[in-house]
Amino acid sequence: MRRLLPVLLALTLTCGTLAAPGHARTAARQVTYDRYSLMLDGERIVLQAAEFHYFRLPSPALWRDVLEKLRAGGFNAVSVYFSWAFHSPRPGAYDFTGVRDVDRLLRLAEETGLYVIARPGPYINAETTGGGLPAWVKTVPGRARSSEPGYREAYREWLDHINPILARHQVTRGGRVILYNAENEYQVNTDAAYMQDLQDRARAAGIDVPITTNDCCDAGSWSSTWATGPGAVQIPGVDDYPQSFACATPGVWGPWGEGLTERLREDVPVFAAEYQAGAIDSGNAGYDRCRELTGPAYMKFFYKNNLIQTGATVLSYYMGYGGTNWGWLAQPNDVYTSYDYGAAVTEARQLTPKYDEFKRQGSFLQAVAPLAETDPLAARPAADNPALTTAARANPDTGTQFVLVRHADRAAATTDDATLDWAAPDGRYRVPVRVQGRDAHVLVAGYDLGGQRLAVSTSEIMTHAAIGGRDVAVLYGTADSPGATVLRYAAEPRVTVLAGRVRSAYAGGDLRLDYTHEGLARVLVTGGGRRPLLLLLGTDEEAAAFWRAGTDAVPVLVRGTKLVRAASVSGDAVRLTADTAAGEVEVFAPPQARRLRAGGEEVAVSRTASGSLLGVTRAPAPVRLPALTGWRRHAENPEARPGFDDSRWTAADRTTTVSPHKPRTLPVLYADDYGFHHGDVWYRGHFTATGQETSVDLNAVTGLRGGYLVWLNGRYLGSAAGGVEADSGDQATPPNPDPGPGHFAVPAGVLRPGTDNVLAVLVENMGHNDDWIADDLRFKQPRGLVAAEVGGAPIAWRIQGAAGTDPVRGGLNNGGLYGERAGWHLPSHPDRAWPAADPAATPLAPGVTWYRTSFRLDLPARQDVPVGLRFGGTPSPDHRVLIFVNGWNLGQYGGDIGPQTEFVLPAGVLRERGANTIALAVTAERPLPGGPGPLELFAYGNVRTG
Repeated sequence: MRRLLPVLLALTLTCGTLAAPGHARTAARQVTYDRYSLMLDGERIVLQAAEFHYFRLPSPALWRDVLEKLRAGGFNAVSVYFSWAFHSPRPGAYDFTGVRDVDRLLRLAEETGLYVIARPGPYINAETTGGGLPAWVKTVPGRARSSEPGYREAYREWLDHINPILARHQVTRGGRVILYNAENEYQVNTDAAYMQDLQDRARAAGIDVPITTNDCCDAGSWSSTWATGPGAVQIPGVDDYPQSFACATPGVWGPWGEGLTERLREDVPVFAAEYQAGAIDSGNAGYDRCRELTGPAYMKFFYKNNLIQTGATVLSYYMGYGGTNWGWLAQPNDVYTSYDYGAAVTEARQLTPKYDEFKRQGSFLQAVAPLAETDPLAARPAADNPALTTAARANPDTGTQFVLVRHADRAAATTDDATLDWAAPDGRYRVPVRVQGRDAHVLVAGYDLGGQRLAVSTSEIMTHAAIGGRDVAVLYGTADSPGATVLRYAAEPRVTVLAGRVRSAYAGGDLRLDYTHEGLARVLVTGGGRRPLLLLLGTDEEAAAFWRAGTDAVPVLVRGTKLVRAASVSGDAVRLTADTAAGEVEVFAPPQARRLRAGGEEVAVSRTASGSLLGVTRAPAPVRLPALTGWRRHAENPEARPGFDDSRWTAADRTTTVSPHKPRTLPVLYADDYGFHHGDVWYRGHFTATGQETSVDLNAVTGLRGGYLVWLNGRYLGSAAGGVEADSGDQATPPNPDPGPGHFAVPAGVLRPGTDNVLAVLVENMGHNDDWIADDLRFKQPRGLVAAEVGGAPIAWRIQGAAGTDPVRGGLNNGGLYGERAGWHLPSHPDRAWPAADPAATPLAPGVTWYRTSFRLDLPARQDVPVGLRFGGTPSPDHRVLIFVNGWNLGQYGGDIGPQTEFVLPAGVLRERGANTIALAVTAERPLPGGPGPLELFAYGNVRTG
């Protein structure tokens, strides 16, 4: 079958924005594509991307660590949402400095060798507040995610800031941005003019790489309709989450379907634009269960099906690293502080078995080039056991075949053996296969493996490289399963089994090796008319210990160490930029290499029979973290007192709102209408009492997990849960006029008839609804009070939220607690006059109480020791805690918040060598005998690092 002519998408630019000083950029490259794959200067690539959200890791120094881990784990690309809300706290205000420096992020991608799929929205969802739309957009006229005026002017302002940054980092200008994703999961209430304008703005700003989008749920909804008309993108792709999000039942298998990414158009490659690699934990099962739900068995079955059944060559997995919903970053209805997501790299930057599987598959995709161009192969190998089935593809130029072997029943949990009758390019072969449960194997035949000819193998290829005049290849299979590998030679070669049990036979030009996958077998093949071959045959677990590093010109293969970030050979020395603990390290490098330096230290090595260098790395220095003692406390909420001066607060006196949700009582009390968008908001209502009032009746919308506390003339009346939605957004469901009702009886003697009375309300807003269905009834849900009555008396309201935008931490860090406005969360705040107290043992009154303590760290240099904060005991539903570390709001703890009891304190925010301050803002809904605790610091890991 002849290939289609490539579609030219981008002009090669020979001039443009200069690179930053000291930063070497690659040459500009031309991006094209056809129905098979993307191409750079005509060279086909399989793109495997991991999703990474810089805004969920508020330590730019750690961005490199995560990107390097993804690169070492087999990814050659990273997919990045750019959050409009993270950069724009108010209309016309944009910040791209510090933790918002996306220029720095894109330079790091260039330095680590990762391509970038840029996803600037404007809408991103991502379970982040407002779906990435700033909360101030709720106050502009015009439906969000449409071409209506108001919203149009707002999103154009964002694109005019972000697009020029992305443009200067494109591959066409020597950078790494290879695809540009317009909008996100835009499948309901769509607007072709809006989609077209997004692309026109991008092109006008210099975006010349292919523009894509990710369709959700009904993959053919608008992408096929708009295939050639207004709004059509160059490469449409598909979202797919076949495992759903039922983390509490990780044994479920594909409840949302087969998970096969559809081919949306015949002229573009199959694009798995957002494929499930974890799950949100909306059921509070804990992210370890989500990691189990989407673990290696799921990855093997579904990801390999996508490769062979549909021929997908552009793959983006959500998430590679989830990170943290620090500050008020989270969307309220599905997530809590941790956005670990059950991802391959944990929130604390630790590697998991899922990472190992990504590395096995990603290394294969990068090593075996013919996979970038394949057609379905009708004459697929037949299995003599009906429990197993096969699918196959072949490269039309090289003839290389790729065969998927799996159970015919995708839910099968049995172990089944079969013999494949395989008509391969080099002959017909009968070879054994075994599938255990939900495993799946991609087998290769007719492949030029470096200087070798691989006729067929029932071991999977992880990687191979030409090192020191010979080929070194890593093949693997499930433990205890049979394996067979056949190689072609003009004459009988010499076979030396260096380790393991491998049988060999030569006949008719075929060298056949038979073995069982157990441990790591090593076979050296010399002669036979080809250069030497060192074949490393292992189990899945053994393969996971290997790292492909170095350069294309001087590749290096490493076995062992916790991580290999980079490798180089200079003279007789191999240098590994690596994370190490106590254990073996083995390096396959050019023969002149005699010395090894790993993780910044010299490692004594000896030469093995395999020609490699073998040594042992030493353990990192032990770490002892200080106890958290010396706590001090201070009660706040002076706003609840009748005599508190609120004259400088904003008058809440509006009678109209652009929100489609109209208030039941006036004035409008929606916090967003007065510019207070995040966290806690205080209201003080003044009214003249008659003395006959018997109740205070309130309504509030806070988002899931939010609530509010009420005082009348300084007397605490109680609390209530805030509502999730004032209206359902579903026309089949009637509007809900009472989303978060609170009825509070007025105690005798509290009212002062004929004079000023003060109603004080603290509302805990939990973030803003996403805009999943492009419907303002959902997105423009109010936050704060939506109705208030005290016996019909007129009430004059004032409102106070966050006191401006923190210039370092940004607009999502703080809400409107008195302590936040007064700087009690900052390390510089003087607290010596505060009395000593134990957070776990000191009684709490209703309202807000602050606790503070300081400690010093002196973690060893050149070691990576991620630190966390752990709350002991069971989270109480009667209080919630805001956790501030050196002024950064790193999380919320409490029984109504979620199951989380451990919180990551990222280096950079946490001073690893110096003084640190923890401040806790504890809001109690009733009198309690004690607060949160006990509390302790702990380490997630400890490695020496380069």
